[in-house]
Amino acid sequence: MVTEDTNERTHEMPSDATVPKVVVSRISLYLRELQRLQVAGEDTISSSQLGTLLGFSDAQVRKDLGFFGQFGYPGVGYRCDELIRAMRDILGTNQSWPVVMIGAGNLGQALLGYKGFGQQNFSIEAAFDADSRKIGRVIQGIQIQPLGELPQTVKTKGIRLGMVVVPASQAQEAANDLVKAGIEGIVNFAPVTLTLPSGVQEVAVDLAIELEQLSFAVTSILNRPTNQIPNSHTMPTRLPAVNPHHRD
Repeated sequence: MVTEDTNERTHEMPSDATVPKVVVSRISLYLRELQRLQVAGEDTISSSQLGTLLGFSDAQVRKDLGFFGQFGYPGVGYRCDELIRAMRDILGTNQSWPVVMIGAGNLGQALLGYKGFGQQNFSIEAAFDADSRKIGRVIQGIQIQPLGELPQTVKTKGIRLGMVVVPASQAQEAANDLVKAGIEGIVNFAPVTLTLPSGVQEVAVDLAIELEQLSFAVTSILNRPTNQIPNSHTMPTRLPAVNPHHRD
């Protein structure tokens, strides 16, 4: 039983420019693991235990958290519930984020049905498509709207985040529509680089690139001398966490 400590850990939010994006990516991984541990009934965890679960060193965990302040307790480690709250504050997921999506093809429809968004306080509130055959259809409770209704929908629902889920040839136009409607951050699933105003943030998710990273890692292991291949029973096998093709 951990003795309750009423001392509050302090943390300050640094500017975006001072925190490497790979650190933010690992914060998301720490949060997911802490949420899993909390569901399993764990109250506390050490940096060593958290690092081992994810394939990082305890020093890496402490360094990452150190960007945002002090969270642990001597002799106790980290309290899971407290650290989860702090990480939600850091990531901005301590509030609800409505999201708009352009593109209701196969991938778009799959995203509409993805339950993981809600677990992190994101919800797709509106979906749009240029294909008249899709407009009016209801998918996972969301009616597909024509693009002409995008600006008013974004304004009415107070949406700041958007997703581009269209072919590469249509991605820039879709992004332009989102920017004109007032969207401040875009997740781009199209395999193309977008040109965006400096005030609009982008995260690009290219699954082919992710597979290339995986194939590189597997090939590198296969090409090592046998005596240099780590024992899979004694070492974590997680690849280093990097936000999927994260761009400003």
